[in-house]
Amino acid sequence: MTPLKRFYDLLKLDKKDVSQIFFYAIFAGLISLSLPLGIQAIINFIQAGRISASWIVLVILVVFGVALVGILSLMQLRITENLQQKIFVRSSFEFAARLPKIKFEELYNKYPPELANRFFDTMSIQKGTSKLLIDFSAAILQITFGLILLSLYHPYFIVFGILLFLLLYFIFKFSYNSSLESSLKESKFKYKVASWLQEIARNNISFRNELNFDYALQKNDNLVTDYLNYREKHFNIIKRQFGQLIVFKMIITMSLLSIGGFLVINQQMNIGQFVAAEIIILLVINSVEKIILGLESFYDVLTSIEKIGQVTDMDLELETISDYTSCNTNIFLETENLEFKFPDSKNNILDSISLKINQGEKIVINGENGSGKTTLIRVLSGLLHQTSGSFYINDDSFRKINLNQYRSQIGSIVHNETPFEGTILENITFNDPNITDENIKWAINATQLSSLIKTLPQGLNTKIFPEGRQLSSSNAQKILLARSIIHKPKILFYEDPTDTMDETVANEIIDFITSEKNNWTIIVSSKNPYWKTKCNREIMMENGVIIQDSKI
Repeated sequence: MTPLKRFYDLLKLDKKDVSQIFFYAIFAGLISLSLPLGIQAIINFIQAGRISASWIVLVILVVFGVALVGILSLMQLRITENLQQKIFVRSSFEFAARLPKIKFEELYNKYPPELANRFFDTMSIQKGTSKLLIDFSAAILQITFGLILLSLYHPYFIVFGILLFLLLYFIFKFSYNSSLESSLKESKFKYKVASWLQEIARNNISFRNELNFDYALQKNDNLVTDYLNYREKHFNIIKRQFGQLIVFKMIITMSLLSIGGFLVINQQMNIGQFVAAEIIILLVINSVEKIILGLESFYDVLTSIEKIGQVTDMDLELETISDYTSCNTNIFLETENLEFKFPDSKNNILDSISLKINQGEKIVINGENGSGKTTLIRVLSGLLHQTSGSFYINDDSFRKINLNQYRSQIGSIVHNETPFEGTILENITFNDPNITDENIKWAINATQLSSLIKTLPQGLNTKIFPEGRQLSSSNAQKILLARSIIHKPKILFYEDPTDTMDETVANEIIDFITSEKNNWTIIVSSKNPYWKTKCNREIMMENGVIIQDSKI
């Protein structure tokens, strides 16, 4: 989809508001161009040396017209403000709804927080769209009405109108592609600079060292240099367009003053008509200048829409209608010749995986680094989709369970997962009103969080910084564990869930998780050997293949 088509689709969502803006612009344009006619009549009265009631009425009408144009502009501002608010709200919910649902394949080799930064282009779209709708609509209408009015004074002015439209057409035609391309490249390096600053902030402790600090500045300098180069290229195109406008203004001004003077001298136009025509010409030239200067905003809007479109175009997981309350029975997992490989990989990460997992089994997956343990867990938990083969999720009535319903029945901890910014209670429950205080207490005690919470003045309402920065790594893991069990799910998927905890605490939590009182299925990968002593099944992996699947 082209940037222009994206912009059209954006405006189409608010056709009523856009139509009102154009209606007010047409009305204001007509009033603005009636002012020169009023001035023409006033000058004619003055030339005749008469002061009459008609002259006074005309003065009042001209002043009233000026006031009315101002009121119409204010009404346009109100509409564009509403439009800007709608754009912001839609964009924020578009990102919030899409980011968790984007397919893994789309996010591969991309950094999701950097994609989220694209949201800031919404501000450029807000301001730019408002400017384009008000200034461009007013300018185009003033040019159109002005040329029509001038042509009524004398046919010579028709030539002026033709030249003007040819100018605008050729300026836009020969600069559109290059301007948009340079604007997109400028934006690309703008985001690279922002991404690198984000990395410096995220690893600020590492960059405190003087040598590392120098590297941070050097890399920033290289990125900023690239940004400035493309920024300069884009500015040169804008500068060339404006230079063409200056030459055009000089030629048109000289020609029209000469033509107007010639027509007045030959009595084909009176002095009032000449003054009115010059006012109209100035309005038209200023409108052309406004359009040329506004092209930078136009390119910025198209670039911003294209950058956001790179996120909104990403494929989402297939949505299916779910009945979360209907899955009250046991869940069985089965794979047949399942294979998985990453988008840019030629070799399979998982190869010919055939498994049957019954409700209540406690399975530990072992193997060397790179053996495929993590990938298998993520495929089984629905985070990744197999490249080939079959993966069945069924309850004991052999009814197929869809992905959304399945996720409502599982708890998981993936490697490098951290708490989000919010209270401890929000991190555990996500403000689910169906979770009772009794269940919260049960999860907190089970994961040994109670001793921490008792020391906090605000208890469960204590705010957590992003990534749980003020928490120890063991307490951050306990919060994730409490979150994973709070709904008492059917299946737990764990990647190194207790590896940052003291051995005694970790083993006590493992004892609870693997207790016979809990009928959930456990599928865990961990360096802690204690998990193996508490599980009843071990899967050994090597190079993406199961080399051993045995009871313990």
